[in-house]
Amino acid sequence: MRFGAVIPYATEREFTELAAVAEEAGWEQVFSWEAVWGQDAWVTLGAAAMATERIRLGTLLTPASRHRPWDLASKVASVDRLSGGRVTLGVGLGALHGNWLAFEADEGRAARARKLDEGLAVYAGLMGGQPFEFTGEHWSAAPVTELVPPPPVQTPHPPVWCVGMLVPGRPRQRSLERAARWNGVFPAIAGGTLEDPGSRLTHDGLREVVDRIGTLRADAGLSMEGYDVVVEGDSHGSFGQTRPPVDAWADAGATWWVESWWDLPDSPEGRAETRRRLALGPQR
Repeated sequence: MRFGAVIPYATEREFTELAAVAEEAGWEQVFSWEAVWGQDAWVTLGAAAMATERIRLGTLLTPASRHRPWDLASKVASVDRLSGGRVTLGVGLGALHGNWLAFEADEGRAARARKLDEGLAVYAGLMGGQPFEFTGEHWSAAPVTELVPPPPVQTPHPPVWCVGMLVPGRPRQRSLERAARWNGVFPAIAGGTLEDPGSRLTHDGLREVVDRIGTLRADAGLSMEGYDVVVEGDSHGSFGQTRPPVDAWADAGATWWVESWWDLPDSPEGRAETRRRLALGPQR
């Protein structure tokens, strides 16, 4: 099991400082997150890359359907080069809220899902080098012959972890199919709401997600070796329902435990508590 933490609320400078604290305390990854209007996660992660040496840097998460995929690929590759190959892109459809809907109308989950799939295809294609071309419903790309950026450090591209939402009783699980095509999964069970957030994940539910993804990957000629299964939990507070012992989640198939402290306040006191928890190191 490897250990990471989401830094829920911090300015760009504070995030950079907290990433260094986390690295010193033995964490293996820290995560930022993306709003429609707010701090730029990739600028923040780029700053953190320059202040750290070993810890991985990621997003939890990026609503990739609302990004132009070439813009997203440019940002991720830049941070990957700055960090020497320590970036993970975490993606999902995103949770609709006022910060989103104030600027962009909801296209609907189906449209966002199609744009996400196409966007990831363009992301991976651009990272793989030229010539690359793509034609889809929402995005297209032609081969580029000038001003081509250097490749990322991680090949064929920085890993992509996708939300994999198991919908009980549904024969086809499109969210799990997407996660199985990429490099890792944030497993979840359908049922949460904005008013009652957090994962409905159980040990048995995790086993089912892992089993289904394993089957999907096997059918595609892919193994589970090196594939990441990322469980968000809270060892300190009361966010969500996922709790230690971590070993029980590892036994169910998890490879990462990520502390998610979203109930901490966006205040000086909340930031101080985030620093304190990071300085304690992972609760193994």
